Amino acid sequence: MGLWSFVKDAGKSLFGAAEAAEPDAATLQKEISDLGLDASGLDISVEGDKVKVTGDAVSQEVKEKIILAVGNVEGVAEVEDEVAGGDPVFHTVQKGDTLWGISAQALGNGARYEEIFEANKPMLTHPDKIYPGQVLRIPQG
Repeated sequence: MGLWSFVKDAGKSLFGAAEAAEPDAATLQKEISDLGLDASGLDISVEGDKVKVTGDAVSQEVKEKIILAVGNVEGVAEVEDEVAGGDPVFHTVQKGDTLWGISAQALGNGARYEEIFEANKPMLTHPDKIYPGQVLRIPQG
């Protein structure tokens, strides 16, 4: 359980270019569903630019992916996690970062970048498509 910070203006836009709205719970639930993540047992609420996730997740992996799915949306600055389970390990992408470099730093071996890529599917569709401000899940164990 914790409070996770995201770059409010760096995430995926769920709105048309002319709209500058903050996402609501229904929009975030649709994004989770569109990604194929199982949010059963979880409640998503929005208070301004903060998203609150409560309840019981299907698994630790799903919990972490849902935090990232809603946090990496344009207009979201924080995700408060009140779901049972351990604290996830996240990495915020900086300008010039690559999955290889992140893997070398976080996992001790750049060649393990595919583990990070796999841990962030379906939010990531290609290992080279990361952007500054994006928050990635670092697999543990």
